[in-house]
Amino acid sequence: MAKELEAELRVLDVDDPEQARIGDALVTKYGDQADDYLVPQVFFEEKGKVQHVFTGFSEGVDVTDARWNDFFSSRFYRSKLKESS
Repeated sequence: MAKELEAELRVLDVDDPEQARIGDALVTKYGDQADDYLVPQVFFEEKGKVQHVFTGFSEGVDVTDARWNDFFSSRFYRSKLKESS
């Protein structure tokens, strides 16, 4: 996705304490926040504004994978691809 959008990719590891603190702050401010929030959560940052665009699903990897496919087919994502080209 980052390559297609020609965007910087930032991946945070929830098992690394410093990265987990950064992730917690992002989720609290912009994401789907809960005491035990779901991952992955995906954000786009453009012109200093952060937008939450995706959260994984607790029902399982298959459900999350299907929703990723929906996201990649979405009007929103297709518009981002057009903007980057």
